[in-house]
Amino acid sequence: MRVLAVASECFPLVKTGGLADVVGALPAALAAQDIAVTTLLPGYPAVLAAIGDAPVVVELPDRFGPARLLAGKAAGLDLLVLEAPQHFGRPGNPYAGPDGDWPDNGIRFAALGFAAAEAATGLGFAAVHAHDWQAGLAGAYLRLAGPMRVPVVFTIHNLAFQGQFPPALFPRLGLPPGAWSMDGLEYFGSVGFLKAGLWYADRITTVSPTYAAEIRTASGGMGLDGLLRGRADVVSGILNGIDEASWDPARDQALAARFSAAHPDPRAANKPALQGRFGLAADPAAPLFAFVGRLAWQKGMDLVLEALPALLAAGGQLAILGTGDAALEARCLGAAAADPGRVATVIGFDEGLARLCYGGADAVLVPSRFEPCGLAQLCALRYGAPPVVARTGGLADTVIDANEAALAAGCATGVQFVPGDAAMLASAVRRTIGLIRDRPIWARIQANAMGGDVSWQRSAARYAALFRELAAADD
Repeated sequence: MRVLAVASECFPLVKTGGLADVVGALPAALAAQDIAVTTLLPGYPAVLAAIGDAPVVVELPDRFGPARLLAGKAAGLDLLVLEAPQHFGRPGNPYAGPDGDWPDNGIRFAALGFAAAEAATGLGFAAVHAHDWQAGLAGAYLRLAGPMRVPVVFTIHNLAFQGQFPPALFPRLGLPPGAWSMDGLEYFGSVGFLKAGLWYADRITTVSPTYAAEIRTASGGMGLDGLLRGRADVVSGILNGIDEASWDPARDQALAARFSAAHPDPRAANKPALQGRFGLAADPAAPLFAFVGRLAWQKGMDLVLEALPALLAAGGQLAILGTGDAALEARCLGAAAADPGRVATVIGFDEGLARLCYGGADAVLVPSRFEPCGLAQLCALRYGAPPVVARTGGLADTVIDANEAALAAGCATGVQFVPGDAAMLASAVRRTIGLIRDRPIWARIQANAMGGDVSWQRSAARYAALFRELAAADD
C-alpha cells in the first residue's frame, strides 16, 4: 500500500522541532508493516541539494506560480520535492526570516497542500498522511477541487500552532466560495489551515491518547474543542516513538562511555563528562538534573527557575541546554552566573551535547504545561535518565510515576507532578533526589526506564491498520 506523507520538515533534511523527527522516522517503521511511504517536502535549498539531479514527475498547474514535483531519495527516504523557488528558495528557518514569520507563509503552504492533492490523485497513492497546519489544505484541495477521492489522515503535532491568515488570502486559494464558512476554512474571520485539516480529514490523529482527550476540552482545545468534539468518532491518539537505532546508548559516539540496559555500569562515566562540558563541579554525589529543549512558557522553563532554590538546597546541580524566548534565555544565564559550578546554561542547540545530557544526567526535567507527546522523555528513558514530567499529554502516557504502588510493583520509570505549578515541581525534584540517593531503588527505576519500549513498532502497526481501514472503505 502506497501512502503520501505531507510535511514541512523532516529529519535529517530540515528540522526545527519534533515534527521533523516523527516525519523522518515513521516511514521506516511503516515499511515493516508493508506500507510504502513517500514523503512530500517543500523544495528548500537543503532538500534540493540532498536529492541532487532528481527527475521531474509532475508539472503542476500554475496556480501559485511555476512549480513541479521531483522524485528522489535521501537519508533512506523516498521523497517528492516541491520545486518552487519563489516560495521555498530561502536559506535558514523554513518559516521565518530575520524580521519574523515570512509574510507569504499562507501562499507558500497553500502551494504545498495543492501539490499534495495533485500528487495523490495523479500518482495513484492509496492515502494521504498530512502533518500539522502546514499540510492542512491538502484535504481541502482533495475534497473540493480534485476529481478523485483519496482518503486523508491528518495528524496534530501541536494544536497551539494553527496557521491562521487574513481573509484576503481566501480568494487566492482557488477553492469554491462555499468553503469560506464555518463548515470549511473560515475560523473567527481568518483562514484556518489547521482547522481545514481537521474539517476535511477522514481520520484525525494526535500524538498521544491523553492529548487526544485534552484537546476536546475547553481548557485544552485552544478554540477548536467544539469541532473536535463534533468529530470525536474519527479522533484518536497514537503515541510517537523514537528511532531506537539512532538513539542507542550502546553505539552513541556522542557519549563518553557507551552502555546498555544489559550492561549499565559504564553509564557512570558520562556524568563527570557532562559536568565537565557544562563547567559544573565534579561531584559524583550531587544529583545532576538536565533540561534539554525550547526555553518557552509551554515547556515550563520558568517553573524550573522558580523551583531551582529547592533543587540547590537539596544538593542538586542543573544543566540547561536550549534556546527560545529571549527573556527566559537571560534568566537562565543569570541563574548560572549566580551559582557557578551548580547551575550552567548553554544557549543554542547541540545534538551531541543533548545526547550527553541524556546519557550523563541522573534525571531529565520535562515540566511542560501541555505536551502533545514529547520526545525528550523518550530519549531520557532510553538513555537511563528517569524523567521528571508534568502529568499531561504524552508525558502522562509514557512515564510511570515512582509512587508507593509503582515502587512496590517494581514498574516505576520516572516521576510525575501536577502541571503548571512550581511548588509541585519543587516537591517532585525533592522526591527524585530522595530516590536517587537510595541506590538500589534508583537502579531499579533506571533499569525499568531503559527496558521499556519507546520504539515506533506498536504505533506503526496502529497507523498501518488505520490506512488499511480507510483504503478498504474507499474501495
